Amino acid sequence: MILVTGGAGFIGSNFICEWLARDDEPILNLDALTYAGNLDNLKEVAGDSRHTFVHGNILDEQLLINLFNRFHPRAVIHFAAESHVDRSIVNPLVFVDTNVKGTTTLLNVALHYWEHLNPEDKAAFRFINISTDEVYGSLSESDTPKTENDPFNPSSPYSASKAAADQFGRAYSRTYQFPVITVRCSNNYGPNQYPEKLIPLMLTQALADQSLPVYGNGRQIRDWIHVSDFCAAIRSILAGARPGEIFNVSANNEIPNLELIHRLISLLDRLSPKDDGKSRLDNIVFVKDRLGHDVRYSMNSSKLKKMLHWYPTISLNEGLQNTVEAFLCKKDLLRPYNLR
Repeated sequence: MILVTGGAGFIGSNFICEWLARDDEPILNLDALTYAGNLDNLKEVAGDSRHTFVHGNILDEQLLINLFNRFHPRAVIHFAAESHVDRSIVNPLVFVDTNVKGTTTLLNVALHYWEHLNPEDKAAFRFINISTDEVYGSLSESDTPKTENDPFNPSSPYSASKAAADQFGRAYSRTYQFPVITVRCSNNYGPNQYPEKLIPLMLTQALADQSLPVYGNGRQIRDWIHVSDFCAAIRSILAGARPGEIFNVSANNEIPNLELIHRLISLLDRLSPKDDGKSRLDNIVFVKDRLGHDVRYSMNSSKLKKMLHWYPTISLNEGLQNTVEAFLCKKDLLRPYNLR
């Protein structure tokens, strides 16, 4: 059995559904069901005996101890996190609680569980700690993509909290030889993403014929990876990576935010035209830039490709179309997102 934290969230739910579509090994899914966690994301596996859901928080040490002792997982995939930069600017302490304290609590319980395993199970155990490209900080347009050995330079409370969680995992690996594998991913997108993030926010607002807010001049560059490609990377890492390794996971789809929005909304207009024939791009409005807004993120993922032979398979154009089509299938359930 594998323990997945944050399995009702965007990436976690996609991982669970894709895992169970390919593998009979059961999943134990622990999620606190905060605002971004939604059991509707797991409808595909509802009633599946291989999926066990537990409503709980990674800060609850006794709950974690009970779950490890009861279910005996062979691996942990730690997705659970507070992940929205804007929210971290408003309330940094929530991010410290979940991302730093929660990760450390989970690491500590998993460590003590691992220490009491028999030698064979101990050697096979893995703890995959999900981090982010934002720990490397902002790059200029001329900077080379970051490698796993580059230093950290986080800008926001969110990225600082993830950098701390990342390094706690590394510290447990070095100090205790605990088999942590660190995974730093670029911007994920795809079905079931909560509409505070750029792509689902633009689609939700556009389908409601509301304003499409763009921070600053919209020239900030992000690197996008479809969630299915990222899930495939995690499966490869779980199957083949050595303890202590660090992997950047990127699909090398760098694009300025404004260009991405134009491509996304043009696709939406083509697949679901407005009754009046006008483009939803007319709803773009430029708003005051985010505090400390990073200019560019970029990572080199050649290590993962070389060591584990993982390669992204979904182009940005294909992935955006897949995402728009998924939104259109449930557009009657969407409501404008509260931007405040």
